[in-house]
Amino acid sequence: MSRSPEVPPKHNRGPAAGPENRRALLAAAREVYSERGPGAPFSAVARRAGVGQGSLYRHFPDRVALAAAVFEENVAELEAIAAPGDARLSDLFDAIVTQALPSSAFIELTTSHRQDPTVLHLGERFRTLVDRLIERERTAGRIGSHVETEDVVLVAGMLATELSRAEPAARVEVARRVRALVERAFAP
Repeated sequence: MSRSPEVPPKHNRGPAAGPENRRALLAAAREVYSERGPGAPFSAVARRAGVGQGSLYRHFPDRVALAAAVFEENVAELEAIAAPGDARLSDLFDAIVTQALPSSAFIELTTSHRQDPTVLHLGERFRTLVDRLIERERTAGRIGSHVETEDVVLVAGMLATELSRAEPAARVEVARRVRALVERAFAP
């Protein structure tokens, strides 16, 4: 009987590996939940990231914390998109479409935990960036005075939810139809 060669143990880099492990866990979570949905085993994220269960739980004690961390990255990206002086609501909606397609499992996880403090904080950050965009769009005469922050937040949620529910082949058309409805509804 032949023995398998001994696999050297992983070198434990300790706390220095923390930021790298967190990035790997977030990237793995995006892949795992995109492929397997919100019911994917939490442990699959650690395996995909190449880290131990302990590292996963140190960074993210549960699925909601993990989903919130993914959305924190998404909100930061949206903030960067909305920051330039020439950014428009259409840029925001384009980014939401791009983010929603691989994030349907995270949408489901966070919407079922809306009162979680981290989820609430992310919602406030999103509202702040929408406030800035609405003011810019009004000043430029591109949207009507009837459009409020909550209208845009509602549309963003509807857009993300409908994209996550649609069959992959229909998502581009769903996004187009929602965007056309919004343009008419928000017109000056």
